[in-house]
Amino acid sequence: MIDLTRIVLRDLAGLPPTRASVREHLDAAMGWLCRAHDATGRQGVARSYSLKWQRAYRGAGWHPAYPETTGYIIKTFYNYAKLTGKAEYRERAEQMARWEAAVQMESGAVQGAVIGFPQAPAIFNTGQVLFGWARAYEETEDDTFRAAAVRAGDFMLAAQDPDGAWRRHGSKHARSGVNLYDTRSAWGVARAWQATGEARFRAVASRNFEFALTRQTANGWYAECCLDDDREPLLHTLAYTMEGLLEGGVLLDEPRFLESARRAADALLPLQRADGSLPGRFDSAWRPTVKWSCLTGDAQTSIVWLRLFQLTGETRYRDAGLAMNRFLMRTQRLDDPNPGVRGAIKGSHPLWGGYGPFEYPNWGAKFFADALLLEGGPSPEHAT
Repeated sequence: MIDLTRIVLRDLAGLPPTRASVREHLDAAMGWLCRAHDATGRQGVARSYSLKWQRAYRGAGWHPAYPETTGYIIKTFYNYAKLTGKAEYRERAEQMARWEAAVQMESGAVQGAVIGFPQAPAIFNTGQVLFGWARAYEETEDDTFRAAAVRAGDFMLAAQDPDGAWRRHGSKHARSGVNLYDTRSAWGVARAWQATGEARFRAVASRNFEFALTRQTANGWYAECCLDDDREPLLHTLAYTMEGLLEGGVLLDEPRFLESARRAADALLPLQRADGSLPGRFDSAWRPTVKWSCLTGDAQTSIVWLRLFQLTGETRYRDAGLAMNRFLMRTQRLDDPNPGVRGAIKGSHPLWGGYGPFEYPNWGAKFFADALLLEGGPSPEHAT
């Protein structure tokens, strides 16, 4: 309770300015991700660190390893290793990829919950781990990773409906039916095509992107695009959708997919607040429906804006992305005595907001690190 009280009081007092450099903030986020990896005995990355007891995980502190997010954390570690020359991060990335292959389901799928929960195949989770296996195979040429990616890609192919959507094998922790943010899983399948050369995976990805275009409204908003409430989707899932379509458009050389993401990203630009943040949810008219900020969604939106700057040269995207990064840097505690908090990124700001309240999810730190890596130019992840 001491940690919780201290952090709540700080959020009530307002965010302090940051005096540390971008590199110091990046190093702190990567250090926290290493501690999350160590917390499981390096058997995947701990899902989150919680300041409050949570019934689902039967406790506070570090939660069990999460296959889905470990999968896309892999490439962040490879990118950071390339930036810093630190072999430890490359070694950890390979450890994560081997662990993912060891816990892959017989069907080729990835389970939709943390380790220790009943296994059930999940489309979104499988797509996210494809990023890790594709990158690990490119880095190592180890057929273990190629074989895992092919099995996962074939699972995605078999589960896809004729119109390109995935309606089966949704996560038990999200609403059933179409989840438009599966575009980020389609991007994962496209990466599997790129890494393995298996042409059928390109077609799987393209079909899903085509389907997503039919669910975008005239103002750029995406329907059926939330974990729990499609009427006012989270910025997190809207950003997943933008990321998938933007990078899918680049990878498949299809401008229509990229332009779809750009329309949504453009709609968010005038909604950025003076401190650099965005609200955590939006309705179909892009009206904010909450005041709190979903920090993961903020980081993802920064990534989209910075990528659009790289692709178009339009400085409005750069300026918005940098302002967002500075806001996120202010929310990160570099000097906290608790190693589960130091360097982490909260679910929400303030801490008690509606997304991941009172906890620090590993994907928040991952996307924050990716956004900071992009400040220096195209990362290896986006150059491939």
